[in-house]
Amino acid sequence: MHQKTKILLWLDDMRNPFLGEWLPLYAPDFINGDHVVWVKDYSEFCSWVSENGLPYKIAFDHDLGDGPTGYDAAKFVVEYCMDNDQELPCYTIQSSNPVGKANINGLFASYIKNK
Repeated sequence: MHQKTKILLWLDDMRNPFLGEWLPLYAPDFINGDHVVWVKDYSEFCSWVSENGLPYKIAFDHDLGDGPTGYDAAKFVVEYCMDNDQELPCYTIQSSNPVGKANINGLFASYIKNK
């Protein structure tokens, strides 16, 4: 059976996953930077998922400039999972917004509990 490449989808408008300690801190399984896709806003995120399907892991930032937030992207993931009968991918949250981070975690916890 052919195994799909594990991809990390990094959603963040500011933090470059390829610089500094971001990958070691939030996605150590992708520390070498291979198979990391960096998208910077909600639109890019939704387009990538719509074209490629869910990745193995998603790293969420909450505040994405003036547009929709990482929470909106998380809601998109939940809807995608429900519509396509798929499991929630692994995820991490590198946001410095504690309320936004808690909201994303709460959304996923609620989805998992009620699935």
